[in-house]
Amino acid sequence: MYWIIFIGFALLSWLVSYRLKNKFEKYSKIPLPNGMTGKDVAEKMLHENGIYDVKVISIPGRLTDHYNPANQTVNLSESVYYSNSIAAAAVAAHECGHAVQHATAYAPLKMRSALVPVVSFSSNIMMWVILGGMLMINTFPQLLLFGIILFASTTLFSFITLPVEIDASKRALVWLSSAGITNVATHDKAEDALRSAAYTYVVAALGSLATLLYYIMIYMGRRD
Repeated sequence: MYWIIFIGFALLSWLVSYRLKNKFEKYSKIPLPNGMTGKDVAEKMLHENGIYDVKVISIPGRLTDHYNPANQTVNLSESVYYSNSIAAAAVAAHECGHAVQHATAYAPLKMRSALVPVVSFSSNIMMWVILGGMLMINTFPQLLLFGIILFASTTLFSFITLPVEIDASKRALVWLSSAGITNVATHDKAEDALRSAAYTYVVAALGSLATLLYYIMIYMGRRD
């Protein structure tokens, strides 16, 4: 049963990622009427929200865009930073949505940030701990339990990420419309692009939960 679920989530994850890639390729070919680049959109949204201490910088890669609260930077991939497309505007505004969350002390973002050190530690060792726990389940079951706790922290992180990402997209879409960056002809395309991106986080969270339940079943079954 687990392998059926695992393969199902793997296929679903691939499908969502494939769909996301196609959406962004499609909307990357549609320019904004005002010609603003991703960099322009990001800086405008930050300034209109009273944020002047966050820098917008370009980074290599594709779909590597992110907001870094540690050094207060909005990091945009080159295909977003220099592009004047609808997709670029949507991504730039979304990442600035995280900056606005940070500036307004948005609770789920604070929770996620607090979990980062724990998740970083857990991610480095949990698979080795879980593997060792499975091999020693009959002699040292506490090791697997420790691994489950470590994995649970990453699952919790995935679920806390959901409201953070969804809220950032909502903030982005409201601002894009109110600032006149998108119009009747382009707003639904920006919304579609961000919705596709959100699905990746939903699938990742559900997949993590399914794997966590599998490890718990192994622990409870062997303990009996």
